[in-house]
Amino acid sequence: MDAKTKTVTLQNWIGGEWVDAGNGETFDVLNPIDDSVYCHAAKGTGDDLRAAVAGARSAFPAYRDTLPKERERWLLRAAEIMEERKAEFIDCLIDEIGSPIGKANFEFDKCLTMLRAAAGMCRNMRGETIPSDAPGKFSMTIREPLGVIAIITPFNVPLIKTSRLVSNALALGNTVVQLPSEMSPHLSILMAEVYHDAGIPAGAYNVVTGFGHEIGDDLTGNPDVDFVSFTGSSVVGQHINEVCAKNKTPLTLELGGKSPTVVLKDADLEKAMPLAARSIFMYGGQLCIGSSRFYVERPIYEEFVKRFSMVASKMGMGDLRDPSTVIAPIISERQRNRVRTHIEDAVKKGAKIAAGGEWEGNRCQPTILTDVSEEMTLCRQETFGPVTSIYPIDSYEEGLEKANDTEFGLSSAIFTSDIDKAMHFAKHIGAGMCHINGPTVHDEAHVSFGGNGESGVGREGTDADMEAMTELKWVTIQL
Repeated sequence: MDAKTKTVTLQNWIGGEWVDAGNGETFDVLNPIDDSVYCHAAKGTGDDLRAAVAGARSAFPAYRDTLPKERERWLLRAAEIMEERKAEFIDCLIDEIGSPIGKANFEFDKCLTMLRAAAGMCRNMRGETIPSDAPGKFSMTIREPLGVIAIITPFNVPLIKTSRLVSNALALGNTVVQLPSEMSPHLSILMAEVYHDAGIPAGAYNVVTGFGHEIGDDLTGNPDVDFVSFTGSSVVGQHINEVCAKNKTPLTLELGGKSPTVVLKDADLEKAMPLAARSIFMYGGQLCIGSSRFYVERPIYEEFVKRFSMVASKMGMGDLRDPSTVIAPIISERQRNRVRTHIEDAVKKGAKIAAGGEWEGNRCQPTILTDVSEEMTLCRQETFGPVTSIYPIDSYEEGLEKANDTEFGLSSAIFTSDIDKAMHFAKHIGAGMCHINGPTVHDEAHVSFGGNGESGVGREGTDADMEAMTELKWVTIQL
């Protein structure tokens, strides 16, 4: 604690102990609403990450042999402790990453679900018996934890990602080293306290805070890491994929998106409007599954633009602790410049602003663009802000074709009363997730969450992580 400012200084959590960065350096974590200093955090080094991996490797033999009932109890206890400390977590979500209170409560509740769902995995590490052609031979498979899991989490939903990925890995008997985003380290440190207080053994969970572009390779390229899970940009994901390939380290990548929503002329616009708004304006559009492309059939196009613009203009941009506030500040100056540049480039090249386009402090107004064309940067690139484009289409078939005209493939949605077209869309959309008459922004603990193409490799969720974070061993007994 800084005596003058009363600002917290975070340490790394390695091997069950709080330790400073090896070089003693720290960095400032800023509150995105006004860029004031929220806290200081240890500026972890490559040596710190290597120490964390060594600690996780050392803890693995004992931790893998813990009983299902022990891991189950620890994870359920972690959920109980989190509930007791809810106010602290909500404050952190608001002040560290700029979550409006509604989004903070949503994320906190989802985190509890992720923890409890992970506890259920402890009793489901099952193999199977297999018929054998050899006389008198009993054949079976058993499922075993992989070892040390490296987890790199983003700033936008740090509690959801930590509770899902870390808890799933721990439930399966793996040990973990986490490198959180440099913009949300405190939330991971709070989770380290929770896991420790719940009884997770020393060394099973480790957190090193710092800058991924400086020390990330020291984690993902470590030969003692047995699996990597990364959530972030497609550019960084491609780099991590190449680093892991050198050691043949398996991985999952949950990357960027340019998620489409198709709205057909028979859609119920009254019901669709709030769901469409949720798809792109929740947390100021800083969600990989945000819908930055709307394709609307021409008979209802003008009405859709009019209604959507009206909804956007009424989005709350007040105090983050006011339940009516929806729009969050953009997390950093670099990302604010990206949002500004995308809007300015589109307008310069002929796009029209139907709503928004202006800034209030570090917050961009909910922005809707029309007349967007291919030469505009935001047409194909992810903006990661409260910005979306609406395009007219002349048929369902055109909507499907344009929805698939992208290198990304994360989430998608269609609004229609025609079940045949809805199911055809679900089958033929090139995305990892599809929601019929619902927003692109949706997630649950047990589903297979992830995308195709530039949107990632593999899936997350209880069943998906069971497959990814364990391995099968074939065993035979000659009777």
